[in-house]
Amino acid sequence: MTSNPKHGEEKAHGSSPFRLTPEQLSGLLDPKSITALEELGGLPGLEKGLRTDRRSGLSIDETRFDDIQNATEPRLQGKDRVSSLESTDASNASPLSRIASRVASQPLPLMTHKGDQYADRKRIFGEHRLPERESKSFLQLAWIALQDRVLILLSVAAVVSLALGLYQTFGTTHHHNEGAKVEWIEGVAIIIAIAIVVIVGALNDWQKERQFRRLNQKKEDRSVKVIRSGKPVRISVHDILVGDVMILEQGDVLPVDGVLIEGHTVSCDEASATGESDLVKKMPAEAVSRALKEGGQSTSKLDPFLLSGAKVLDGVGTFLVTAVGEHSLNGKTMMSLRDDPGLTPLQAKLNILAGYIGKLGAGAGLLLFTVLLIEFLARLRTSTETGEQKGQNFLRILITSITIIVVAVPEGLPLAVTLSLAFATKKMTKENNLVRHLQSCETMGNATVICSDKTGTLTENVMTVVGGALGTGGVEFGEKGLDGTTDGSGASEAAPGAALGTEKDATQHLPTTDISKSLSQEFRELVKESIAINSTAFEGEENGKSVFIGTKTETALLDWARSSFGLEALAIERAKHSVIQLFPFNSKQKCMGAVIGISGKRFRLLIKGAPEVLLARCSTSVADPAQPLSQKPISEDDRKTIAKRVSGYASRSLRTLALAYRDFDSWPPSSVSDRIRRHTADGNEVNLDDVFADMTWVALVAIQDPVRRGVPAAVATCGRASVTVKMVTGDNVETARAIARECGIISDEKGVVMEGIEFRRLGEAQMRDAARDLRVLARSSPEDKRILVKALRSVGEVVAVTGDGTNDAPALKAADVGFSMGITGTEVAKEASDIILMDDNFSSIVKALAWGRAINDAVKKFLQFQITVNITAVMLTFISAVASDEERSVLNAIQLLWVNLIMDTFAALALATDPPSDSLFDREPEPRTAPLINFPMWKMIIGQSIYQLAVTLTLHFAGPSFLHYPDDEQRTLVFNVFVFMQIFKLVNSRRIDNKLNIFEGLHKNTLFMLMMSIMVIGQIIIIFFSSIVFGVVPLNGAQWAISVVLGFLSIPVGVIIRLIPDQWIRKSVSWVPIPAWIKKKKAANVDIEVGTGGFEHAMLNVRNDLAWLKRVRGGRLRALKWSMVSKQERPPSPPRGSMSPMKSAVGMPGLLAASISAVPPTETRASATEQTPENEANEGRK
Repeated sequence: MTSNPKHGEEKAHGSSPFRLTPEQLSGLLDPKSITALEELGGLPGLEKGLRTDRRSGLSIDETRFDDIQNATEPRLQGKDRVSSLESTDASNASPLSRIASRVASQPLPLMTHKGDQYADRKRIFGEHRLPERESKSFLQLAWIALQDRVLILLSVAAVVSLALGLYQTFGTTHHHNEGAKVEWIEGVAIIIAIAIVVIVGALNDWQKERQFRRLNQKKEDRSVKVIRSGKPVRISVHDILVGDVMILEQGDVLPVDGVLIEGHTVSCDEASATGESDLVKKMPAEAVSRALKEGGQSTSKLDPFLLSGAKVLDGVGTFLVTAVGEHSLNGKTMMSLRDDPGLTPLQAKLNILAGYIGKLGAGAGLLLFTVLLIEFLARLRTSTETGEQKGQNFLRILITSITIIVVAVPEGLPLAVTLSLAFATKKMTKENNLVRHLQSCETMGNATVICSDKTGTLTENVMTVVGGALGTGGVEFGEKGLDGTTDGSGASEAAPGAALGTEKDATQHLPTTDISKSLSQEFRELVKESIAINSTAFEGEENGKSVFIGTKTETALLDWARSSFGLEALAIERAKHSVIQLFPFNSKQKCMGAVIGISGKRFRLLIKGAPEVLLARCSTSVADPAQPLSQKPISEDDRKTIAKRVSGYASRSLRTLALAYRDFDSWPPSSVSDRIRRHTADGNEVNLDDVFADMTWVALVAIQDPVRRGVPAAVATCGRASVTVKMVTGDNVETARAIARECGIISDEKGVVMEGIEFRRLGEAQMRDAARDLRVLARSSPEDKRILVKALRSVGEVVAVTGDGTNDAPALKAADVGFSMGITGTEVAKEASDIILMDDNFSSIVKALAWGRAINDAVKKFLQFQITVNITAVMLTFISAVASDEERSVLNAIQLLWVNLIMDTFAALALATDPPSDSLFDREPEPRTAPLINFPMWKMIIGQSIYQLAVTLTLHFAGPSFLHYPDDEQRTLVFNVFVFMQIFKLVNSRRIDNKLNIFEGLHKNTLFMLMMSIMVIGQIIIIFFSSIVFGVVPLNGAQWAISVVLGFLSIPVGVIIRLIPDQWIRKSVSWVPIPAWIKKKKAANVDIEVGTGGFEHAMLNVRNDLAWLKRVRGGRLRALKWSMVSKQERPPSPPRGSMSPMKSAVGMPGLLAASISAVPPTETRASATEQTPENEANEGRK
């Protein structure tokens, strides 16, 4: 590749004010080419070609460029670009100082693009948005709905019926006494009904697609940090532009391609982009150029390129953006992988059940057609009807039989899940739960354990330094007796300037506000260095005030240093010393550090972190904070005093942090051999473990982080719901125990508290037992959290876990539901999670639990309603048609299609949008192998079906003998009663248990009331104004009263059914034989090891079981796609037993038994459950 533009490239983008084109920039990384970078002039060449600045980034004043010719120098626009570095960094600040001053984990004020800002840059290089996928129009969705094969067959029959009707009406001679002939009306009515079914279905799909598109847009948006006009700002990820200088830090997922400008120990996982699993260490572009000139290094290790989609697993730095949107590597990949989302496990379960019901309905339709056809043929010889009438009668038989199949095959089941998910995810987003994976909503409803982080989730993450001890503990500050080691009566006030901590067995106490006056200048400077320089926080403005921006712990320390030690602006403090090397915080080492240059050409290593970690590495301590800096050895008594003080602070729910330092004559130290040095471009970076010894103890600081308001109530709610809350934290045992007690996670009587290292050392059986009883895991690492999650899942628990750091990703992946933090979480954690907590609040997890249960309940409510309608509609139509001398059902095809519309659309909208109620927390979670239809649901379905059939069949067959209505009024009355039974049954279906309050939360569901109103008004319009179309006649007041009363009786009948003890029903149906293969299938399901099988295999099972259903019903069912790997990539399917579960559709007893006990469950997280022998062996070793 050469740096010269290819012929025609400039034309492709029009007149460009930039020397570089998107094609040239893409050529840098696809494939990675250092030669191409050098040919473009290296980093300076990119700066000039993109008209940007590596230090100050893009100017906020940039709009359009006046010159159209290729630029030779980037024009730095705006006064901010000139003075930017002076305002944020000292002129002599080192690159590491600049990085430290810019990196922060707390969001900055959000900047948005206005007007024609960056117009030329957007025109040439594009924006960071992928072209929107073309969504299906309403007409396309209607066409898909019309592809339903049964509807096509019904349409053909309706057209033939219309043709015959038109011939009968207009093609034959009529006598005057026959009245108006309107035989064609039935054909038209069926066609209109089909059109309504198609239109309503298409509207549902269109609305669903719009809702999920909005959800995806919100899911993909996030904020990133860039430097604009020399100041760090936060912008939407969609506003990143080529030429931006972007800040990267540990845990980021890179959204764009770029070249590293400055960085410290930057390592990336590029597996998602290149497929290589090894970590790739990055080197700044200028260091690469120097290394190439000097020679002697392998070019394979010189990598300044940052690929979009890669995860930053270590280090901090800045990089120059070279490609965005569809021009980036990740953008190109995403454009080629656009697919529809897959089915959720609940949809899969419902599709299997739909196959059962569909086969029964199709069988009933075929049987009805066969019986009626035999009767029809038997009567042909003696019939006196004309040929047209005989043809019309045959078509009526055919249409009625097909309509039964339309009603019986429940394509509305998977659509009900979609509606419920769409509604729930929209509401959950408003309640600070951003759903990334839909199946997690369903799974969360049955979670049995929540493993929660402490800081920011259970606590407010608003930290304040409230106390501490200087040196080995002879001097303390803050409230007296705060450490719990004394009530404060033994501590004496120290006079300003007096020697501190010199009296034996005496503790000197200093007020926090006056602490600086009693300390020596050297000690004050040491504390300020330890806090201000060994930090990734920096200063910013909020509401016109200067504030510290960074982690809450660091900002608390900085606020304390400012108020107690007179800390100046960070830029000034950091300008006093050059930063030689940074050691970013590491969860394994539980500390962070920095090396600075001090007077006398010496160097100082500053460390802050967990007290027990630092104490173990310290051999001396500061002798007297009031005197010039000197050290004294730490005795065993000193260590015990410090440990006791740490425990005392922890018992008051205070976090503790220690400060330590060590001076060196040279850096790297002469004690560090060349063999163990980390060779980089600078050649002087050292591993922390090599120098982290013989430290000098400086101080112990106690930080308060109060429990969030509402957390104790939320934990108590989880207890009501039989969900165990476990706290996983890096704090010490006593702090963790105190916080857990305050939250209500443990009580004085029960609750096991362990340290991570202790839990990790347990054997496999002991670990499983301990995992059940564990309430607090203290001093734990992200790996401990992952081990705990796997142990809990291995004993059958459904686990939800929270995480915010990069190292939490394995635990988030291993859990059934992973929650990442929207405010403090890294992009890697968010990528690995299922739901993002946008407010980092534990109470939001409880809301997700409620919505998860509401989703499962909503679908089951709809299922309970639809199966009842299926049974009664099919049985009523079948029995009345077979018993009729004219092969005529009491419900005609148009009426059945209206009932089908009630089932598939109105009922789905009404029941799938029920918000969660407080009573949802009064029951235990359902186990993984729980049936889709529980026993109380079957009791209600069968009981209501018996009642409805008894009433309608009595009215149809015995009604004329005591009501004495004409035949057409009698048929209309049966139809009206049947519909009102379904309307009131809809209210009755709002509960799926044996509790009686079916009106709970009804006033909160306005859509339910609207759907009820539409059904009632629609039925009134049909009876009074659609007599000819629906084959009905207007009813009088008494007949309406009969309809409404008999319909309303569904509610008291439901009460009676719920009052019948389940045990009586179980005993009465114990005679129903269950085939041996079903029992075997049930046992196999119970014995399935958690984590085996996987969702992909479940999808294969669904695919096989639905083959028949997809052949019969196309259209909207065919449009429900799910992602499945190709045959070449698909793992071998596990044994499924001797028969398919579809075999239980032989009869209703088999269907009942199978649905109660043996509908195969599907696992929710394939990625979290896949196991290989190697992985299992590794886990065993751990």
